[in-house]
Amino acid sequence: MSTPKGVGRVVAFGRPPAAPDENTAARLAREAVEAAELRAHQARPDVVALRVERVRAQVDRLCWAGIVLGLGFTMANVQHFASAGATVWSLPWLAAWLLDPTVSLVLLAILRAEQVTARYRVRTGPWVRRAKWFTLAATYVMNTWASYAAGSLSGIVLHSVPPLVVFVAAEAVTDLRDKLTEAVSAAFTEADRRAPAAVHEPRSRTKTRRTTFEEYLSAARAAWTPGTTVTPSWVREVTGCSRGLSSRLAATLVREVSGSGS
Repeated sequence: MSTPKGVGRVVAFGRPPAAPDENTAARLAREAVEAAELRAHQARPDVVALRVERVRAQVDRLCWAGIVLGLGFTMANVQHFASAGATVWSLPWLAAWLLDPTVSLVLLAILRAEQVTARYRVRTGPWVRRAKWFTLAATYVMNTWASYAAGSLSGIVLHSVPPLVVFVAAEAVTDLRDKLTEAVSAAFTEADRRAPAAVHEPRSRTKTRRTTFEEYLSAARAAWTPGTTVTPSWVREVTGCSRGLSSRLAATLVREVSGSGS
């Protein structure tokens, strides 16, 4: 049994075959409508903001993986520095393994907290940065001390790279989170401005006016009370806004509350 002519092209391009009575112009018109509808959905503010959120999650995972691997590399060097030639499996030798995790866990706790504060653009106090720099400096000194004492340039370079990478990544990841938060807001605003009017929810019989950003924000202000933690989910609950818009509303309200409280 011979294969029909159009089957190969259907498999190659994944496109349904045209109807027998559908001419080329009608097929192109149908495909143009489908493409326009797809582009319109891709330009929806929530979809654009979701894409940026996914990129931010990938950046977070990669930075955290690099930081954890760098701290893991330094652990053996710090243990060697702390044990100071103690007998293997002796109490001082075992206790020396606790020094690097002590410093690393404090650093990771600070970075994890900054991950949340940067997302909502809340500034931390000076002691947070001092603690982060101190833990990073302590890790660097303990890693390179033996190489400096021996005058080994190759050892200094080898043991300097992982702590410095951790230091740079710890500083960069906070700024990246802040900029990606701005990118989410900017992408949502731009997509909201440029979104075609053709893609909407099914029309109702009565035309309703679209709620503005300021109206949502006013509703959130009215619902907020001292002691309430402002999060996107809380904003959605009290205002009924969309998921993408709730992040902007939460960030704006947090800035207002922080400014009024200072």
